[in-house]
Amino acid sequence: MAERSTAAVDVADNSGDEPLAAKADEATTDGTAEAQESAGTSPQDADDERSSPEAASATPDLHSGHRLAQRYRLEECVTRLDGFSSWRAVDEKLRRAVGVHLLPADHPRARSVLAAARSSALLGDPRFVQVLDAVEEDDLVYVVHEWLPDATELTALLASGPMDAHDAYQLVSQISQAMAAAHREGLAHLRLTPGAVLRSSTGQYRIRGLAVNAALRGITSDGPQRADTEAIGALLYAALTQRWPYENDAYGLSGLPKGVGLIAPDQVRAGVHRGLSELAMRALANDGATASRQEQPCTTPDELAKAVAAMPRIRPPEPTFTAPPEYQRTTYQQGTYGHPSARPGAPVTKPVMATPPAPLQSRTGKVLKWAVSALLIAALGLGSWQLAETLLNHDNDPGDPGSTQTNPSNGDKHAPAPTKPLRIADANEFMPSGSGIKQQLAPNAVDGDASTAWITPRYKGYANFGNYSNRRDGSGIVVDLGSVQSVAGIKVTMYRSGQKAEVLAADVGASAPSSLSDFPQRLTKLETVGSDLKTTLDKPVRTRYVLIHITELPSDGTSNGYRGGISEISVLG
Repeated sequence: MAERSTAAVDVADNSGDEPLAAKADEATTDGTAEAQESAGTSPQDADDERSSPEAASATPDLHSGHRLAQRYRLEECVTRLDGFSSWRAVDEKLRRAVGVHLLPADHPRARSVLAAARSSALLGDPRFVQVLDAVEEDDLVYVVHEWLPDATELTALLASGPMDAHDAYQLVSQISQAMAAAHREGLAHLRLTPGAVLRSSTGQYRIRGLAVNAALRGITSDGPQRADTEAIGALLYAALTQRWPYENDAYGLSGLPKGVGLIAPDQVRAGVHRGLSELAMRALANDGATASRQEQPCTTPDELAKAVAAMPRIRPPEPTFTAPPEYQRTTYQQGTYGHPSARPGAPVTKPVMATPPAPLQSRTGKVLKWAVSALLIAALGLGSWQLAETLLNHDNDPGDPGSTQTNPSNGDKHAPAPTKPLRIADANEFMPSGSGIKQQLAPNAVDGDASTAWITPRYKGYANFGNYSNRRDGSGIVVDLGSVQSVAGIKVTMYRSGQKAEVLAADVGASAPSSLSDFPQRLTKLETVGSDLKTTLDKPVRTRYVLIHITELPSDGTSNGYRGGISEISVLG
């Protein structure tokens, strides 16, 4: 199984929800509408479940320091529940933190967990926490996944209060698009809770436990699409109100008052964005409930994603600036320096300032004044003469090729507007075959430091990535601008000159492009480039995703070795 190297997060959601009794291998199927489980127990209840004798007897008796496959060293047990355990571990081969799920090979859900993990790994979507390995070995089944130490759970974000409209919009937009892509591949989550959603330091949301978390707990649904859609609606509801949209408290959030039913978010808390409130109700509408304006309920993640896209874009709040303090004059400027302060009640008298002598009254001063005056007159005369000569030459020769003025009536074009670097929200490795090369190094290409780079491994014999079939379409870096922008140019610093590369852009409506056909707009032609790849477009291109595509690598200085990479990317707009 392909290894992907990024930092990561705990896969085990230890919120302690009771598992539903059903077949786990149905957790990866697709269908239509039914609701997800409405509430869970508190994190404190997870400790009680973790210590139950029945669960402990079925869980593999492992300890910190145990090694799996002579590679993964277990560090800390995060969850021990219902015959399986989840650990924070270290991949000693790649020297990175990973998460590991463990359960006995004879566990009734072992086959389902392996199938779910392998299906999830094949998706290869960076919006999900990636499964790195799924193995049955020595009477154990274990699943290895990414661990994201810099990401924050949605549970922790909501503990500090409800989100503003822009953050809530980003949450529902990114999560619904990601789950729509997963369902198109036949994968469902079925346990999409606040503990399964993570926000990175760049503001991107990632989903953990796709198919695997449900398989571990035996959760299934006859309508996985409806279940995941309602779960996204519950997340949006919680983000807007800091309340769980069911009667029971869950995930550190208070539930709704008992007996009143589902209340629209803008009726729970003042100031909630009306459009997002209605969207949450459309996703949660079930068993006869309808949205506040009678729109049709959203029953699939794809319908929800389209409803979000149809909304007017919600801009981030304007930054608030604190006014600087009023300027205070110093005691010297106030004329009191060196004078004692008046006694209370005594009349205030202003100090008598001595009249300073007139400047430059001496003989030397007079000579200096005349010299400066003469220089100013000479400079003024010379400047006037040069200006007059320039204007006369321009009138006598209007077709002078050296003229910098433009005349639209003669077909002259206006000078292009100056460009500036656009903000880059994220960068990921281009993986058309579903397997990465050095995915963990992709952020190095956009970190503003030319001394760090995304670098390929060394390939032998052939410049086209070793002539491997899974590298037929090459590789490169996909830059995410966060939203659709007008791209006027690009500047790329290559790790080594001699690479055959091109720059492509996705369509305006593209979402998570992953193949060459997803990038139909060509910004540069495919050619061998030097240490820099630069271009300024005659007409700006509207796009969110830009691909720096590499098809052939240069020699690494050995007889048959090839290696390339990208040091820094700057997109201009």
